[in-house]
Amino acid sequence: MKKIKYNIKSIVFFVLLTMIVSCSDDFVDVASEDENSEDFFNSEEDYQSALIGAYDLLQSTYLNVMLGEIASDNTLAGGESASDTPGIQEIDDMVHTPVNAQLRDIWSWMYAGVNRANYIMEFQDKTDFAGKEEVIAQTRFLRAYYYFELVKWFGDVPLAIDRRILFGEETDFDRAPKEDVYALIEEDLQFAADNLPAIQAETGRVTQGAARALLGKVYLFQDKFSEAATVLDQVIAGPYDLVTDYESIFEQEGENNIESVFEVQYTDEEGAGFGCLQCSEGNVAVGFNGIRNYSGPLFESGFSFNIPTQEVVDTFEAGDIRLDVAILDIDAWAADQGATFSTGFEHTGYFNRKYIARQGDLNTGDANLTNPNNYRAIRFADVLLMAAEAHNKKSPSNDGQALIYLNRVRSRAQLGDVTATGAALTDAIYQERRVELVGEGHHFFDLVRTGRAATEIDGFVTGKHELFPIPLIEIQLAGNRWEQNPGY
Repeated sequence: MKKIKYNIKSIVFFVLLTMIVSCSDDFVDVASEDENSEDFFNSEEDYQSALIGAYDLLQSTYLNVMLGEIASDNTLAGGESASDTPGIQEIDDMVHTPVNAQLRDIWSWMYAGVNRANYIMEFQDKTDFAGKEEVIAQTRFLRAYYYFELVKWFGDVPLAIDRRILFGEETDFDRAPKEDVYALIEEDLQFAADNLPAIQAETGRVTQGAARALLGKVYLFQDKFSEAATVLDQVIAGPYDLVTDYESIFEQEGENNIESVFEVQYTDEEGAGFGCLQCSEGNVAVGFNGIRNYSGPLFESGFSFNIPTQEVVDTFEAGDIRLDVAILDIDAWAADQGATFSTGFEHTGYFNRKYIARQGDLNTGDANLTNPNNYRAIRFADVLLMAAEAHNKKSPSNDGQALIYLNRVRSRAQLGDVTATGAALTDAIYQERRVELVGEGHHFFDLVRTGRAATEIDGFVTGKHELFPIPLIEIQLAGNRWEQNPGY
C-alpha cells in the first residue's frame, strides 16, 4: 500500500509561492504577485499538490502532543537544566506568559495549516475533475483539525473561512467566539464524513472513520454527549479493532495498523535544524523525549524532556500490561541490560517509552530531529473510551453500552471487568483514559474539559489555565484590538 508523504519540499509547485512561510513572524500568508492563482489550480495535480501542503503542517503538531503531556500531571518538563528551553519549563510549572516561544509556535504553525487548507477552499470552484469532492473533504478535515487545536489551546481565535489571512489583513480579523469556531469544525467534519471513503488506497490520507472520530471528540469537548455517542458508535461499527499485541502498537511495524483511525505520518527523508524545527519531516518529540547520553541495546539517546512522574506510574493497576509499554523504568532496564545513561533535570527514573527513539530507525541529518515514528493521533482504543464516556454521560445514560466499550479496552490490558455505574463508572472511564493514552498528549485537555484540572495539576488556577495566552506579538500585529485571555 502506497503511503502519502507530506514532504512538500520535494514538490515544485506554485503553492509554495503564496502559502505561509512556516518560519515567518506571524500567522498570515505572504502574498505573491500571482495572488489570483491564474497559473495554479488548473488540474487535479495542482489541487493534490496543495493538499499535500496542507497535510504537511500536521508534522509540527509534535509540539502540541509533547506539551499536552507536560502541562498535565503525567510528566515533568525535564531537559538538561531548569533553564533548558524556558517555555517548556514555564508550561510545566503553570507560569507561562504571552511571550512563551513554544505557545507562539503552536499558534503560528496551526494557523499555517489553516491557511494552507483555506488556500484550497478559496479556489475550490476554479477547476472541476473526477474525485474533487474527496479532495475538498480531506481539506476540510485538515482545516477542522488545525482549528480544533487552536480552540483547545487558545479559546476564541480569529476565524477565516474559505480564504487565507493575507499579510496586512490581520487587523481585519477579530477573535471569534469559540462557539463559532466549533460550529465550523462540526460542519467541516460532517462534510468530510459524508464524502470520504472508509478505507484509503494511500496510507495516511484521512478516512470517513477519522472524520467521525474527530467529530465525536469535538462533541465531547462541548458536552454534546448524545451527539458524540451516535457518531462514535458509527466509528466502532467500522473497519477498526484493537490490536491483540499492545506492545507492537508503538513500534515501526505497528504503524497504520487496524487500531489506527488517524496517524500523522513522519519520515526521515529530510533533515532539520533547531532554527526551524517545524521544517523536519521527522517526529521531533521523539528526540526530545529520549534518554540522555544513552548507551545500550534497543534505544537511542535524546534530550530527556517530558519525564513521566511516579504518580502516573502508580496509577496503573497491578498486572496492567500497558505499564511497561508506556513507561520505561530506566534504572531497571540499565541493571538488566548493562546500559548506561545520564540523568537530566527533574529525573524521575522514567521515560515515555511509546515515543523514544529505537535503534534501527533510519535517520538523516540530526537523528534527534528526523525520527520516523508516526504519531498515533486517534486510536480505536481512544474511540472506545470516548464512546464509553458519551454513553455514560448522555441523558438518559446507557451505562450498559459504556461498560461494554470500557471493558473491551481493559480486557486487552489483561484486567478484570468494571461493573460500576453512574458517577463511579465516569471515574473508571477517566482512569482508563489516563493509563491507556499516557504519553499521547491528551491528558491535560481531558482534565480541563471535565473540570478536574485544578485538583490534579500543581499551580493550576481556575479561570485562567483552562486556556493558554494569545501570543503577545499576535495581539500587537492585530493593532492591540484583541483582548488577552483572562489572567494573563
